[in-house]
Amino acid sequence: MALEWYGRVLAGKEKALGADHPDTLTTVHSMASIFKKQGQYGKALEWYERVLTGEEKALGVDHPDTLTTVHSMASIFQTQGQYGKALEWYERALAGYEKVLGVDHPHTLTTVHNMASIFQTQGQYGKALEWYGRALAGREKALGVDHPDTLTTVHDMATVFQTQGQYTKALEWYERVLAGREKALGVDHPDTLTTVHSMASIFEMQGQYGKALEWFRRALDGSEKALGIDHPSTQDTIRGLIRLYEIMEQQEHAQKLRLKLNLPLPSSPISMTTPSTAQRVDIISVEARGITASDKVARPRAEVDVESASDKEEVPKRRKLGGE
Repeated sequence: MALEWYGRVLAGKEKALGADHPDTLTTVHSMASIFKKQGQYGKALEWYERVLTGEEKALGVDHPDTLTTVHSMASIFQTQGQYGKALEWYERALAGYEKVLGVDHPHTLTTVHNMASIFQTQGQYGKALEWYGRALAGREKALGVDHPDTLTTVHDMATVFQTQGQYTKALEWYERVLAGREKALGVDHPDTLTTVHSMASIFEMQGQYGKALEWFRRALDGSEKALGIDHPSTQDTIRGLIRLYEIMEQQEHAQKLRLKLNLPLPSSPISMTTPSTAQRVDIISVEARGITASDKVARPRAEVDVESASDKEEVPKRRKLGGE
C-alpha cells in the first residue's frame, strides 16, 4: 500500500519538478527504503542507485543527502554479507561526513560504529574494539553517557570481550549498559532485556548456573510481559533456560518449557555430562539473543541501516523536503 501511494507521489513530482529534483529523489529514496525493509535488496539497490545518480548531479557528492544514500547502500551490502564492498561504501560515507559534518557528528559516529560491527563480524576483534572505542568517545561527548546510541556501542564492545572469553570484563561493560538502559529506557524495555540475557549467558559460560538461572528468569519475565511468548527474543530466552535446566539435571523444568514452545521432548535420556566451557561457548554463541551475526559470530544488534533508528537500525536520517 505504501509503495502504491509513493508511486503516485513520484509520478506527480516527476511531472511537476523533474526526475532529478531533490523532492523527487527523496520519494525515490523512501521507496528504496521500503524495498530494503521488505528484504528485496536487489530492487532496493537499483532504486538507491537512481537516487545516488540524481543527488550527485543535483546536490554534489558530499551533500549530506547524497552521503545518506551511500550509507544506505553500504548497509545493504553489510546485510548481504558483502563485507568488503560494505566497508568501501562506508569509507566513502565516512570521508564525506567527516568533511561536511565533523568527526563527532552523530551521522559520522554511526558510520564508525557500523564499520566496527563489520570488523567484529569478520573476527578482527582488536580492530573492532578500536573503532568501537572511537565511536564511544564521540557519542559520550556528543550525546552523553546514557544516550541509547552510546549504550549500544558499550553493549557491542561487551559482546567482543565475551567472544574473546574475557568474561569479567564483558560483565563490567554489560553492567554499565544495564544501569544506563534501566535509567533511560526502563527495566522491561527490549534493549534492557537483551543485556540481561547476555549477562545470563556469561554466568552460564562461567559455570555459575544458579546465577545464570536467576538472570535468564529475569529476562524471561520481562520478555513475556513486553514482547509476548511468540516473540523470537522470548523464545531464545526460553531455549537458554531449557539448556540450563538440562545442564543442571532438572529435566522436569526443562520438559515444561519444551512443551511451552511445542518443542519435541528428547527421545532418549539427556546426557548428565556437564558440557565443557568450549561446548557452552559454542552453544550459547548460536542462541544468545542480540549478539549473533551469522550462526556463531558475535556482533551488535542491527545498526546497519540509515533510515529508521526506531527499528534499531542506525542510519543518518535524510533531510525532509517538500513537507514529506
